Amino acid sequence: MTETLQNPHRGTGLPNRLSDTLPSSDAAAVAKLLALCPAHAETPLRDMAELATTMGVASFHIKDERSRMGLGSFKALGAAYAIAHDAARTEPDDWAQALTGRTYVTASAGNHGMSVAAGARVFGAKAVIYLSHTVPKAFGARLEAQGAQVAWAGDDYEASMVAAQKAAADNAWTLLSDSTWGGYEMSGFRVMEGYLQMASEAASQIPEAPTHIFLQAGVGGLAAAVAAYARATWGDAPQITVVEPEAAPALIEAIRAGALVDTSGPVSDMGRLDCKTASMVALNGLAMDADSFVTISEQEALDAVQTLKAQGIASTPSGVAGVAAALLKRPNLGPDARVLTFVSEGPEDA
Repeated sequence: MTETLQNPHRGTGLPNRLSDTLPSSDAAAVAKLLALCPAHAETPLRDMAELATTMGVASFHIKDERSRMGLGSFKALGAAYAIAHDAARTEPDDWAQALTGRTYVTASAGNHGMSVAAGARVFGAKAVIYLSHTVPKAFGARLEAQGAQVAWAGDDYEASMVAAQKAAADNAWTLLSDSTWGGYEMSGFRVMEGYLQMASEAASQIPEAPTHIFLQAGVGGLAAAVAAYARATWGDAPQITVVEPEAAPALIEAIRAGALVDTSGPVSDMGRLDCKTASMVALNGLAMDADSFVTISEQEALDAVQTLKAQGIASTPSGVAGVAAALLKRPNLGPDARVLTFVSEGPEDA
């Protein structure tokens, strides 16, 4: 069942935080490091004037992450940035060999694995990516083409993450998850920090500050980073809505409970958002920064894919979930609304 929940913790945060760590809002260090990467380039902010007219709002802008660093997703900014941060700490003479001898391991349901693979390759490290057996074989082949070793384990993302954690412990490899939990914060924090780049770009590109921002969430990294930057840049004015699949309501249930919780549900077609437990640090930030949390149905996400395809923007149900909530006006949007959303990835057959 789809629903909307107003955030009772807005401005104060959870009553009993598991950690004092909050998402960063300082994009300057990210931009400085990314400037060293030859693949880095700004992605476009698209003015969806026709959709704005149809919706009856003042403006509707989409930050289009489909071309990010040639990897097809915003997640190119995450793990690759975290690995680059590790490389910079070695003060290398040769960046291409900065992390030679090091192996990064993670589990992935999609684009995070591509970012780990690409980042490791650029700086001379190795990457091992664990995939569940529900991930398409073609994605495993894409990872191998990036130079990663692919291992298959379990029937869902959670099981593949358990396998990745065990491999890290057994082999003294570096676990690089896009989530955070008790005792594991800084790597995921760095991944989220990388996502600040797209928020910073959007803020410099948009002609007028948005009144409403819609952010899709799996474990919550994208949403938490963009929300933190939005609050630092525009203050309390924008209404920030976090959007999840109804099959994976990890954040909305955590906000309702006032604590990190495990959820359950069927497999969602919004595969990159099909995460049953939120990132601890992301939850800390969103509890303070988000105004509302909503869930959307599988069909609503598919409808948004078709709407954007007609506008020349091809993506996936995961990639357009924030757009879907905006199109559905959850929450309600008035004629003066200036909407900012993100298309977070390209089509799976790209």
